[in-house]
Amino acid sequence: MAQAHEQPPQPGVANCYRHPDRQTGITCARCARPICPDCMISASVGYQCPECVHGATATRAGRASQPRTLAGGTIAGDPRLVTKILIAINAVVFVGGLVGGDRFLAELDMLGYAWDPETGDWVGVASGEWYRMLTAAFLHQELWHIGFNMLALWFLGPPLEATLGRARYLAVYLISALAGSTLAYLLAAQNQGSLGASGAIFGLFGATAVLVRRLRQDMRPIAVLLAINLVLTFTWGNISWQGHIGGLVAGTLLAIAMVHAPRERRTLVQVGACVALLLVIVVACVIRTVQLLG
Repeated sequence: MAQAHEQPPQPGVANCYRHPDRQTGITCARCARPICPDCMISASVGYQCPECVHGATATRAGRASQPRTLAGGTIAGDPRLVTKILIAINAVVFVGGLVGGDRFLAELDMLGYAWDPETGDWVGVASGEWYRMLTAAFLHQELWHIGFNMLALWFLGPPLEATLGRARYLAVYLISALAGSTLAYLLAAQNQGSLGASGAIFGLFGATAVLVRRLRQDMRPIAVLLAINLVLTFTWGNISWQGHIGGLVAGTLLAIAMVHAPRERRTLVQVGACVALLLVIVVACVIRTVQLLG
């Protein structure tokens, strides 16, 4: 009578981690554990074990259930954090202006193209000082100026930050500031410097109007406030109306893209809107620079 013998394990072949009595040459594509045909689950690349498949499913479910803002941003614990940081930066730069004096402001304000008798050279955006288009948005010369702008920022900023999310809110603020500087570069006197966060603030005015309409809330408060500021823009002297209008248009357009983008391709539309507006700003500035230097 023949005696049954167990077959020796084949070299290079492991046992399934869930069924130790089964040899297999297949491993999980994620964790590299050996799996038998009953345990392997087909994936986009190779096979995966049940634990890895269940873990990935749970992770995706967690991400899908994570609460989002109206614009698709992550809900933050402090909906005023970016606003606080922006106010702090403006305050620090304001103190720097008090310490550094007029020269400090003259080196950072929005200036298109002018001759500087102190340095004996041309200065401004057209001479390569592109940073002025953004640094000017954090400069203030008078206490009432920074006080008014920061009060408006504290009033308008947090609701937008909470609704858009931090990244989208910051994008609206900074691109509005750049748009205001761009329109000033295109239309204002090139030897006339300008400064202030007003372009960015007007961008927030426009974004707030879009948001209020999107939520079907009462438009009258923001409409009255915006109308008052527009009247002041065109009636008070020494105000860069170009910066205000440029920021208002940019903030409005970006907010429309932020809150009305289709959910299935929301991020693509929002990023595309930001990139498109930045390209318009760059092209406009390059054309203006060529005109000034030509």
